[in-house]
Amino acid sequence: MIIKFLKKLVFAIVLLYSYNLIAVHFGLIIPINYITIAIVTLLDIPAMVLLVFSLILIF
Repeated sequence: MIIKFLKKLVFAIVLLYSYNLIAVHFGLIIPINYITIAIVTLLDIPAMVLLVFSLILIF
């Protein structure tokens, strides 16, 4: 159980970091902090899509 959670946590951090590497050219950076990591850890890819769309709609 703990191993599965740690895998999801590492996946969330890598996903956010890799997205930011690509999105820095477009100015659509999602900050890597406790809240965004928790959201992506709990909801996986749909949370990442939600964060990107909310970033586009707000800015």
